Amino acid sequence: MRNAHESTPSDARRNFLRLAAAGTGVFLASKLPSVQACETSVPLMVANPQHALARLMEGNKRYIANMSTRHDFMAERVPLVEGQHPFAAVLACADSRIAPEFVFDTGLGDLFAVRLAGNFVTDHGLASLEYAVATLGTPLILVLGHDRCGAISAGVKAIKDHVTFPGKIQGLVDILKPSVHKVLKAPGDLLDNAIAQNVRDTVARLKTESSLLADAQAAGKLAIVGGIYRLHSGAVEWVA
Repeated sequence: MRNAHESTPSDARRNFLRLAAAGTGVFLASKLPSVQACETSVPLMVANPQHALARLMEGNKRYIANMSTRHDFMAERVPLVEGQHPFAAVLACADSRIAPEFVFDTGLGDLFAVRLAGNFVTDHGLASLEYAVATLGTPLILVLGHDRCGAISAGVKAIKDHVTFPGKIQGLVDILKPSVHKVLKAPGDLLDNAIAQNVRDTVARLKTESSLLADAQAAGKLAIVGGIYRLHSGAVEWVA
C-alpha cells in the first residue's frame, strides 16, 4: 500500500493534463474578447455593421487566395460553452457546394447560419434571424445566393416549360417564381438574373417584414446585405 501523499505516474499525468488545460484557458483569455454568460453582448471587434461586413470581405479574400486561417477547433470550443457572439448571420442556400464558414474563413461562433434551398425567407427562418439580432446582438445579415442554383433553376423551368415537381418541392418552387417573373424580359441570362433578383427580393423582405429588424436598422445596429457566391472562383459579389 502506498502512502497517501505518495504520487504515481498516473497522478503525475493527471496533474499535467490539468495544468495544460488551465494554461490553455489563460492563453485563450488573453487572445479572445471577453465572453460573458449573457448572450446579448457583442465583441468590440465586431461592434458595428460596417466592421462586420469588412470582416466578411477580408475572409472571402483569404478563401479565394487559398490562404484561409488554420483553426484549432478544440480551443475555439472552450470560450463558446457559456454563450455565442456571431458577428454575422447568413441566410444561405442549402447547396452542398457552399459552406459560409469556409467562404468567409470564419471559426466556430462567428456565423449564425440559416440555410434552405433557394435562400428565401420563411417564418421560422425570419424568427431565427430575429433571434440572432435581438438576443445575440448580431450586427449584420447577409442573404447569400449562388450561381447555378438548382432551386432557382426549377423556378425558371416551372415558368418557361410548365414543369411540375414532386412532393413539397413544388411549394418551394412556387415561392421562388415571383422573382423569376420579374426578370423574364431582362437582358442577359435568365437564370443568373433570377438568382440575383431573388437575393434582392429576400433582402427587401427582411428589411420590411420584421419590425424588430427594422428597428435595429433604424438605430444603426444592423445592416442587411445581399451577395452571390461564384462556384468557380469562390468570390462573393455584392448585389444588394
